[in-house]
This record gives sequence, C-alpha cells and structure tokens, in this order.
Amino acid sequence: MAKDKNQRDSETGAEVLENALTKTEQYIENNQKSLTIIVIAIIAIIATFLGYTRLYIAPMEKEAQSQLFAAEQYFERDSFNLALYGDGNYLGFIDIIDNYGPTKTATLSHYYAGISYRQLGEYEDAIKYLKKFTTKGKMIGAVAFGAIGDCYVELGNLSEGVKYYQRAASNKNEFTSPIFLMKAGRIYEELDKNSEALKVYNQIKQNYGTSNEAREIEKYITRVSRK
Repeated sequence: MAKDKNQRDSETGAEVLENALTKTEQYIENNQKSLTIIVIAIIAIIATFLGYTRLYIAPMEKEAQSQLFAAEQYFERDSFNLALYGDGNYLGFIDIIDNYGPTKTATLSHYYAGISYRQLGEYEDAIKYLKKFTTKGKMIGAVAFGAIGDCYVELGNLSEGVKYYQRAASNKNEFTSPIFLMKAGRIYEELDKNSEALKVYNQIKQNYGTSNEAREIEKYITRVSRK
C-alpha cells in the first residue's frame, strides 16, 4: 500500500514537472520575438559599454595622464597658476577637467585644482572643485574635506567649516584625524560651543594618544572645562 502511494506521489510529481516545462516551452514559443529583442538589447548594451570603455575612455585616460604629469610638477613647486591653467605646452588642471571629464584623471584634477585655489586664496573656487572630487581613499578624502573646512573658515563661515572638519576626522586614521579634531575644537571654542570642543579634545586624548596633537591636549581640556 505504501509502495503504491509513493509511486502515485512520484507520478504526480513527474506530471507537475512536465506541466511546468510544457508551460515554459509554450511561453517561450509564444513570446519568442519579444525575448529575442530583449536578449539582443542586453548584448548591445554590454557591447556598447565595453566599446565605450576600451575604445574611448582608455585612450582618453592615457592622454589625460600625460597632460597631468606637467601640472603635478608645477603643483609640487607651488606654481599654482601654471598648475591650474597650463604653460602653453601642457594643460593645467582646469583644462584637463574640461577636456577629459569622464576620466579618473579629471576626477583627481578636481582635488589638485581645489587645493591650488585654496593656496591662492580663492576659497569659493576651491570649495567648488573640492566638492566635485570623489575618492575611495580615506586619507586623501579626509584631506579634501579638511581643505573645504579651511576655506569656509577663511570665508568666515565657521559653522560650515567645523562641519567639514568633523567629516574629515570621521575618516579615521592616526595622521589626519587628530589634526582635524584639533581644528574643530578650536572653532567650537570660537563659537562658544565649549561642550562640543571638550568632546573632540577628549576624542584626541582617548583615541589618538600618540599623536602630536595629544601632547598638549590636557591644556585644552583644562581650559575648556573651566569655561
């Protein structure tokens, strides 16, 4: 009896599977034209993307990098105008951004341009370019946020400046985080937000005890605590 039941269940399962396969086959047959169009469209999209990347972006990236080298050299020598606008033979960061927009080199040029403008005291332009810079690198990302904070402070917008210092410090590392926490603490003091200042000073003490900023942090903590 049990054997017969198992056999019936097996036959029922086989019938269900067969019916499902039949329905699938019927669906494919009835919609063959639409499915073919979809598959062709997917293949076309993939081919277009690969062609765009390999035949258009890759050569552009190579050319942009050859132009970037000269601009970086001027940047390292503090010749910021030449770094930004070029020397007549090689492009500067601004032209690289304009001419090679889709490339990673153009993205990096936003960072260089922002720092260059900051060094020249053109803080609004610096903010504009630094905000367009994107990176997965924590260190350089922190420096970019910190530079935006510096520019806002120079423009007298302390509240916005301290916000970017905090963003810079949140990319946690032993080198930049205590620097930007210290800057944030000093701005909080200027804003008479002493509890916030005390909080960031204590962060330096607790989390970055071996940093240069931690060496005299007790002085800042004591001063704010008395307020």
